[in-house]
Amino acid sequence: MLRLLLHWLLNALALLIVAQVVPGVTVRTPMAALVAAVALGLANALIRPILVLLTLPVTILTLGLFLLVINGALFWAVSTLMTGFQVNGLLAGVLGALLYSIVTALLFMLVRPRA
Repeated sequence: MLRLLLHWLLNALALLIVAQVVPGVTVRTPMAALVAAVALGLANALIRPILVLLTLPVTILTLGLFLLVINGALFWAVSTLMTGFQVNGLLAGVLGALLYSIVTALLFMLVRPRA
């Protein structure tokens, strides 16, 4: 349970960082970042696998680069469903999703227990 809470907070922090770096991505409050982190997690867990399966031929033809478009579209779609989190267009969505993935990975590496 504590691990889930930590992941949620780190995802929200990553979203706040992305909003500071990527033009076109706005997060108004930390609470909006927390809600958006949950919404992005749910979208990535429930909707993304279906989209990946449906677009598999295009993904293969583009050598996987179409996955960036899928991630950006989900990032953008989540912002249209909520207030306090805004993504202005697909390009901002793609850049935001890419940076969000990188920042999240770096934050998780920082807090991962050393073996």
